Amino acid sequence: MKVLMVLTSHDTLGDTGKKTGFWLEELAAPYYAFKDAGAEITLASPLGGRPPLDPKSNEPDAKTDDTRRFEADEAAMKQLGETVKLADVNEGDFDTVFYPGGHGPLWDLAEDKTSIALIESFVAAEKPVALVCHAPGVLRHVKSADGTPLVQGKRVTGFTNTEEEGVGLTDVVPFLVEDELKAKGGNYSSGPDWGPYVLEDGLLITGQNPASSAPAAKALLEAVKNAA
Repeated sequence: MKVLMVLTSHDTLGDTGKKTGFWLEELAAPYYAFKDAGAEITLASPLGGRPPLDPKSNEPDAKTDDTRRFEADEAAMKQLGETVKLADVNEGDFDTVFYPGGHGPLWDLAEDKTSIALIESFVAAEKPVALVCHAPGVLRHVKSADGTPLVQGKRVTGFTNTEEEGVGLTDVVPFLVEDELKAKGGNYSSGPDWGPYVLEDGLLITGQNPASSAPAAKALLEAVKNAA
């Protein structure tokens, strides 16, 4: 199984002067779900090279067994430092794609035409796609073959308005994931804030928050097996 993981290249948290990027748990937990299942993983980002890490995701209270394992894994860290450019990625080389979150994707991947076309190509090829936390916001401009929003009429989840309020960034982010998924016609729902919550609707798998990243990866593995 060949899995593509797409990370943000955006490192600036609006006009706050603070840094952002990808959320470490949302990379590390799925990475090992895939790796331990025997998958071959490719990491990509819009600019290539080392993507920016959200510093908050590496604070002591955000660390997990998976994040510690990742940081101690020389091969994984080398791979992270050498992500391939998104423009050089071909859907035909992979069985599936997974988008970790963090706030960064709201600025770059949500508006990235290469990323939008890539997701559309996976869906057109009937390959499952998964996105967690803020990454479901990356679907805002993604369309189905008939030109309607991909999320329209589908059961979806993503970072809640109350979770965004909880981290104090409601007025900083370019849009709220929950509001955007609803605005595009998604049948949005969520579980308790910060708890694992994953939805699967056809080829689309979405997870609500960092705690949902490992369960979303496991659901994606099952979806790929079922699609084979």
